[in-house]
Amino acid sequence: MTDDRDIDGFFSTARVSGRDEAVTLDAASYRQYLYALDDDELAPWRGMSYEEFTAARQGNEFLRELLADWDARYAEPFRGVTADGVVRDEVWPLPDAGGDAGADADADAGAAGDGSLVASARHLLATLAPDQLDRLRYPMDAPDWRGWSNPEFVFHRNGLRLEDLAEPQVEAILAVVEASLSPEGYTRVREAMALNGFLGELTELPTIMNERSYWFSLFGDPSTDAPWGWQLFGHHVAVNFATVAGVDVIAPVFIGAEPALSDGARPPLFDERERLALELAASLTPAQRAEAVVYASVLDPAMPEGRLHPADERHVAGAFQDNRVVPYEGIPVSRLDERQRALLRRIVEDFLLLLREPSRRRALERYDAYLDETWFSWYGATDGTQPVYFRVQSPVILAELDNHAGVWLSNRLPARFHVHTTLRLPNGNDYARAYLAQWRARARA
Repeated sequence: MTDDRDIDGFFSTARVSGRDEAVTLDAASYRQYLYALDDDELAPWRGMSYEEFTAARQGNEFLRELLADWDARYAEPFRGVTADGVVRDEVWPLPDAGGDAGADADADAGAAGDGSLVASARHLLATLAPDQLDRLRYPMDAPDWRGWSNPEFVFHRNGLRLEDLAEPQVEAILAVVEASLSPEGYTRVREAMALNGFLGELTELPTIMNERSYWFSLFGDPSTDAPWGWQLFGHHVAVNFATVAGVDVIAPVFIGAEPALSDGARPPLFDERERLALELAASLTPAQRAEAVVYASVLDPAMPEGRLHPADERHVAGAFQDNRVVPYEGIPVSRLDERQRALLRRIVEDFLLLLREPSRRRALERYDAYLDETWFSWYGATDGTQPVYFRVQSPVILAELDNHAGVWLSNRLPARFHVHTTLRLPNGNDYARAYLAQWRARARA
């Protein structure tokens, strides 16, 4: 019999217990897993503010242990995600300011966009009171970059909470976010925020989960000449944006949703990405599948101890994982055919969707440059009958998608309507750290 005890009120052992039987998907809507509104999983929290909910949750032993682990990781000096513990500095050469040769039109467009972005940031600063400015602003190299997290309870209180601000201030913050991202990337971030509000409506917990359950902070001085950036994070959304020498960096990124598929009530969040991934997985030959499929299911009992985490489940690059060592696994992309490599590149481009041009093009060029060192791994069936986890990893990208068990919904096992995705820039360029070090060295020269 499969172990299925509560770890706490939100997590059960079922989500981390190996199962010999397949974890299959059925046609059930997420609505079949909604708790009754008077259920003990929901009713005790109703009417609480986010701070009251946080205080109540932090009395839980499991959560205290999780936060202690996060604190220990936060205290480590930043190195960056690596495959073997060794940082490869050479993989992140900072382009010349203003763009690379042959990209003058793109560079001019980027420069114009930066002027608009700086203007939006300065407008935001003008809307805030002195005490709000003190809470909003951090030095560019402040350790607070690394304080983001994705649960609905609060851990680090970086910057200003959107739901505590006046409407013009919220609009000014969102204008900065919109000016920093591609139009389609901004749409995705706002949809993930809206899905958090939708979950608050479904559970009647809008004071804990809503479209403004997010913290925003500003790093550095908004300028077209010097690096600066911002951070937005909260339940199921964490975006770190920095611009250095005319190049945008958006990483780490965490975007998820429960539910991500909402029966037409909201647009699906990752439908295209999952469709492409399943098309790629289904195209694998038996020999390719033997390499790419690392585990036969997302709860394969062959997984080593510690591979499954009660909160993160399979994903490895979430909050407070800035220095994680993640060995390559799966199939080298060099063993995929041309069509398969093209599908994988489209998946990677979707992970990079938040970037404006020409920075997205540059990011894809970095991906292409390390194609011979890129790996693709898959957990679960390749025919769409099971929840899945997959990862694309190279010296310059770590991108993953994971189907999760329920937290606010009652499904004890992973399902496609609860999704977590992460994006990292390995070898030290999360938060644009690698670029920032080079920019400073140039400024000193």
